[in-house]
This record gives sequence, C-alpha cells and structure tokens, in this order.
Amino acid sequence: MYELMPDMSTPAGWLPLVFMLMMGFAILAYVILDGFDLGVGLLFRGADAGERDVMIASIGPFWDANETWLVLGVGILLVAFPTAHGIILGHLYLPIAVMLVGLTLRGVAFDFRVKARAEHRGAWNTAFFVGSGMAALSQGYMLGRVITGYQGDLPSLLFAGFIGVCVASGYALLGSTWLIIKTTGPLRLKAIVWARRSMLLTALGIAAVSVATPLISEKIFNKWFSIENLLMVWPIPVTTLAVILIALRALKRLPVRLDQGNEYGEWVPFACSCALFLLAFHGLAYSLFPYLVLEQVTIWDAASAPESLMIILFGVVIVVPIILAYSMYAYWVFWGKARPLDYG
Repeated sequence: MYELMPDMSTPAGWLPLVFMLMMGFAILAYVILDGFDLGVGLLFRGADAGERDVMIASIGPFWDANETWLVLGVGILLVAFPTAHGIILGHLYLPIAVMLVGLTLRGVAFDFRVKARAEHRGAWNTAFFVGSGMAALSQGYMLGRVITGYQGDLPSLLFAGFIGVCVASGYALLGSTWLIIKTTGPLRLKAIVWARRSMLLTALGIAAVSVATPLISEKIFNKWFSIENLLMVWPIPVTTLAVILIALRALKRLPVRLDQGNEYGEWVPFACSCALFLLAFHGLAYSLFPYLVLEQVTIWDAASAPESLMIILFGVVIVVPIILAYSMYAYWVFWGKARPLDYG
C-alpha cells in the first residue's frame, strides 16, 4: 500500500517510524489531557465566582503536567524530523505564536487570580478565558492548515478557521464532561448542558474533516474509497457515530443522578469524548501517512540520520516512562470530587 516505504529491516527504515509513533502518541496525549483543561477555561464565562473556583480546583493538579506532552511532541518533531519541522513552522509561525501567547496568558492568570484582590479577580478570570480561547482556536486552525496542505487560498483559510471553532468546541466537550466527573450540584448540571451543546459542533467538525481530507488528495481518496481498503477504513466512521449516540444517551440520563456519587454512569460522556478524539486522530493519521507535509515530505525524507535517531531514542525511552508515571501518580493522588478553593 505504501510504495514510499524503505526497507523496514534497517535502522533507516524503522527508526523514523518509531519516532513518528512516539510523536503521534505525545500529540494525542496532549490534545486529550490538555484539551479538557483548555475546555474548562473556555467554559469559565458561564459559571459564577464560586463555581469558577471549583473549576480551577478540578484542573489545578494536572494542567502543568498535561502541557508536558506538547513539549515532548514538538521536541521530537524538532530533533527527529528537522526538515519537516522547518517547513511546518514556516507555514504555521503566526498561529503558533498566538497559541504560545494564549498558553502564557492562561498560565499567568491561573496563578495570579489566586492572590488577586477581589476587584481584580474578574480581569484575571477574563484573561484565563481569553488565553484558553486563543490556544484552542489556534490549535484547531493549525489542524485545518495541515489538512489543506497549507494552501493559502480563501476557501482553505476559511475551512481552517471553521476547524478552529470545531476543535475549541471539542475541547469544551472534554472540559464539560470532565466537570461532570469532578463536580456536584448546580455546576454539574451546567456541565451536562454545556456537554450537550458542545457535542453537536464537535460532531460537525469531525464530519467536515472526514469529508475534506479525501478531497484534497487523490492518494488519500483512494485510501478511503478503494475496494480493498473498505473493510479496514469504514469501521472508523461507523464507530464514531456509535460513540456519539452513546454519549448523547448518557448525557440525557445524567440529570436524574446529580446527587449520587462518583459512579460508572458519569464517566461515560468523558470516556466517549476521549474516544471521539482517538478515532478522529486515527482517521487523520491513516489519511496522511507516510507524509509529514502532505504529498511533499515523508517521515523518511524528513528524518535525521539513523545514528542520531538511535542516540535520541535512548533519551526518549527514559523520559516518556517518567512523564507517564508522574501523570498517573498525580491523577491517582487527586482522584475524586473537586472542592472549592480557600483563599485565606
């Protein structure tokens, strides 16, 4: 199927593939894990002062560790695929700058709002919301640019902007379903309503990407619609539709369970939200492989020398388990419902 693949029995063949898988894992982990705390920030404007403190408490122990996956993914791109790194950042320098400003703004606001005077806290709450929005929209816009092959015509740019809105909605879906797990009472009821609203635009974004991606490349079109690939590919959209229906059914049943504890039912919407991102990521990776820059640069064209990759591999094998262990430990320690913050 992939005529561009070299001999996979040599380090020059399998090492770039290993690094691509690790980079993909890091990016997927970032999108899901930092996605829910970006989503909480996007929902900030719909909560009152006390609820905002609970929302911050629900993500406080995790958000720094979640962003580590972004650093790892971009780091692998830089050191393992320097050719593609230069091309991709050359096309995306402006949205990347916007994303970094947004992440910095929300990070500063996250810490400053805790000690701010009462009359200043509203400004820092707004900064947290704006920073979350800048990061989410720019990440979605970058995804749209990748899908369109960095074309600069107006329809492509408008499509990228639409995908930016849809990705932000997906983050809001992750954030709201996370709040269903971590909160109780009126805030949890609001989170259920937010999740229902976010689901529609998220599903629309997934559908738009699914339709647009095969149309921009004849090779991608053949991957999706050739007879020999149908049985391998079409379970993805079918499963995606099933997950959406399961999530909607679970959200419909949740309001009658507001006063109950941390049980199986309330985890279903968040698990389905994560599954949607996983399925979308899988479909996109299948469509674009083996290219890092669509129909221009493959992972083997962009890879560093095998000798360099082998040295880097030892470092990654050490670092990734440490990040995983720390993240799992943090989630285990801070398991359970979030409590209001005390600013005393």
